[in-house]
Amino acid sequence: MFSHVILGVNNLDVSKKFYDAVLGTLGVPAGIANKNRYFYRSPTGTFGITTPINGEPATHGNGSTIGFLAQSPEQADACHAAGVANGGVTCEDPPGWREGPGGKLYLAYLRDPDGNKLCLLHRPAA
Repeated sequence: MFSHVILGVNNLDVSKKFYDAVLGTLGVPAGIANKNRYFYRSPTGTFGITTPINGEPATHGNGSTIGFLAQSPEQADACHAAGVANGGVTCEDPPGWREGPGGKLYLAYLRDPDGNKLCLLHRPAA
């Protein structure tokens, strides 16, 4: 459905370090520079970080979440740990299994250095 997602950040160096660590645990190569942006490419899409083009400070969306697919609960935990070790902050409930109308999910939430909310999600095979 999506071709790419781009988040505004205030410090490219801090955010690149954070996303290189988090996305690296998912097997995504380090961000590739393009002017005031970094792009992370995978076979299923592109994620980017950028300083805002209009020169205003980047802000996070209240109620917004970006979800990244994890292949296992262990990989979700590794991503979460890498994020916290690189300037992120844990949020929501601790990483773990949740039951919902869509079935059982393993979720790990954290905020990046600019306050953007991320979710590492593992959906077990049915």
